[in-house]
Amino acid sequence: MTETYGTERDGGGDDQGPEEENRDETGSYGTARRGTRGDAERAEENRDETGMERWDRNFVELLQELRVAQTGVQILFAFLLTLPFTNRFGDVGDRDKVVYVITLVAAAAATALLIAPVSGHRQVFRQGRKPQLVRTASILAQAGLAALLVAMIGAVFLVLDVVAGLGWAAGLGAAIAVLFVGLWYLLPKLIRAEGP
Repeated sequence: MTETYGTERDGGGDDQGPEEENRDETGSYGTARRGTRGDAERAEENRDETGMERWDRNFVELLQELRVAQTGVQILFAFLLTLPFTNRFGDVGDRDKVVYVITLVAAAAATALLIAPVSGHRQVFRQGRKPQLVRTASILAQAGLAALLVAMIGAVFLVLDVVAGLGWAAGLGAAIAVLFVGLWYLLPKLIRAEGP
């Protein structure tokens, strides 16, 4: 989808660029009022798009995010699928086998959840259901990322337990879990709390 600036809807000329859209009624770029909830709403309203164009844009942005996550899931899943066929896998204990099964299932679930929006889009293509599709895809993406989180922590724990022992695996696995939760969930909440 190509974004247009200065269409008949807002009365602007063809030479109006994105920098002009961000100016407020005084001609400034609104730095004095930055961080208020009203600015975020005005930024959305200043886009030259209809409601359906906004849903289209949201879906395209979501698909771009899913592409990033799917790459990581696919690499991890491929790694996990090959592990049982290695010579050393037969030597791992029961604990590591349980962790492996949980990790493999989590990676498979993440794969299914992160690819589901694409399949859903094909099923409801051109039926006017883009708002429902975007909302559902967003929920599926969140669930897929949660499953990916479990798979990543399980993979780190499994490798570290085999290589360095249970103490290192537990400690570094917990540290990795804190890192992922901090970056994936807490940081976005802090950004949202700050406002635009």
